[in-house]
Amino acid sequence: MASLLLKIRRGETPFFRSVRDLARRVESSRLPLPAFFNPVLRFCYNAQQTASVGFHWLFSYFICEPLFRGRCSAVGKRLRVWRLPFILGHAKIYLGDDVHIFGKVDVFSGRLFDEPRLVLGNRVDLGHNVVFIVNKEIVLEDDINVASGVRFMDTDAHPRDAMARIADLPPNPDEVKPVRIGRYAWIGHNAFIMKGVTIGEGAIIGVNSVVVSDIPPYCVAMGNPARVVVKNINQAVAAPPVQE
Repeated sequence: MASLLLKIRRGETPFFRSVRDLARRVESSRLPLPAFFNPVLRFCYNAQQTASVGFHWLFSYFICEPLFRGRCSAVGKRLRVWRLPFILGHAKIYLGDDVHIFGKVDVFSGRLFDEPRLVLGNRVDLGHNVVFIVNKEIVLEDDINVASGVRFMDTDAHPRDAMARIADLPPNPDEVKPVRIGRYAWIGHNAFIMKGVTIGEGAIIGVNSVVVSDIPPYCVAMGNPARVVVKNINQAVAAPPVQE
């Protein structure tokens, strides 16, 4: 069968070429439907979307949110969980009020410390595919928006010494440094927040940035490593345009 498919793909003979061309035409074609079917198709599409959203809501309400709430050490009011977070390790998780988890979230912790802490304040929104590597402490204060693909790491996950890595040893405890995100901050898509970093109140971290040092309040930082590109954004927005 594999050799036959290869001959068709290569079009070695006129017959195989005709079969290949027919397959390509079928692949690129679409089902012919008269225009008067559109209202019916639109209704079916909306019904499918409504059923899908309803099923996910029921699954979240009766399964994901209660299970996750039971795993946490403290949970505030009105927690919303779209998918059940994956937690590996013994981290203690504390959630404030109105925490919204809109997609896949992973929490990993190692064996370095007895009680690593992940703290999410009030009105924290987490996007899809957010990862926390917490061996000591990661704190997100109130009113923080985290986009999809963001990584928070209070350790490098492996020791710096090559022989220690070969021996599968954990990082040195001195290499683990807490992470803190100030209130009103906005962390952009696919950003990496590395160990020991403090991001100031109201700061914005650009897309694909790697933050390895502290970011002052109300600044925009981006790049690898992330650098401040705009300062005092709360004032810059309100400033009148410059007259030329």
